[in-house]
Amino acid sequence: MKKVFFLTIILFFTQFSAQEKISFWPKGEMPNSKILASKTKKKKILAELKEPALFAFLPPEKERNQKSVIIIPGGGYSKLTYDEGAFQIAKWMNTLGISSFVLNYRLPTSTDLIRREIAPLQDIQASIKYIRKNADQWGISADQVGVVGTSAGGHLATMASNISKDYTELKGDWSTISTIPNFAVLFCPVIDFGEFAHKGSRESLLGENASSDKIAEFSMQNRVTEKTPPTILFHNQDDTAVPPMNSILYFKAMTKNKLKGAMFIFPKGGHRFFVTDKDPMNENWKKLCADWLFSMGNK
Repeated sequence: MKKVFFLTIILFFTQFSAQEKISFWPKGEMPNSKILASKTKKKKILAELKEPALFAFLPPEKERNQKSVIIIPGGGYSKLTYDEGAFQIAKWMNTLGISSFVLNYRLPTSTDLIRREIAPLQDIQASIKYIRKNADQWGISADQVGVVGTSAGGHLATMASNISKDYTELKGDWSTISTIPNFAVLFCPVIDFGEFAHKGSRESLLGENASSDKIAEFSMQNRVTEKTPPTILFHNQDDTAVPPMNSILYFKAMTKNKLKGAMFIFPKGGHRFFVTDKDPMNENWKKLCADWLFSMGNK
């Protein structure tokens, strides 16, 4: 009996395993790179350049709906935490029939960058364009592409949601594709770079001596407008890494602009929301999230 149980678990996760790694920047067109901008491009150097990519997690075609998400892992803009904060969420999204793409984005601490603070934004914007441009091949809709962000990944998700300027520098038919997602799901997101900042994220993105103007510019509650996409936020009251005031400030700005959204703050759980959570209260995030996603017109 135990063998059958474990075989079932293995088959379940194998069914929703990553199927391909996708390079979403057209060859040689990734902006903001010292190496690619150099006139003396040596093959050895280019081979060492770690380009951003998407990892695709696709549900079976017969169970797939039109919705898709790009999952942005956290890590304080100094590393990427994939496991529970990205891959497991991607597999869980698959059980809802939602196609998932986990983003491997350039970190602002990379020495290859020309402008550190826009590199992650360029990557999420380019990946949104890529998913929309190629939506037909996966049987998904170009108009139902969302972003899911955890921690610092939540900050990047809100940058994509609120910054309309296209930083990709892509030309031709690429330039006509919107970079704004259709919806957003945020877990313990970094929002504020001021009083309630996660200082590690702020320093990694803006440097140690960021000006007050830069801090205000990248505090994403200040960037919310009536065009910000519908957003659901999850946070824990006892989160000491990223205070729940980050979510509260963002939801307050959404409410002020009469935007569709929801926010849930649980009493405990720290700086995490895992698919494997067994807390009788916290595990409800999955049902709340699923219900909200389906309320967004998911068929």
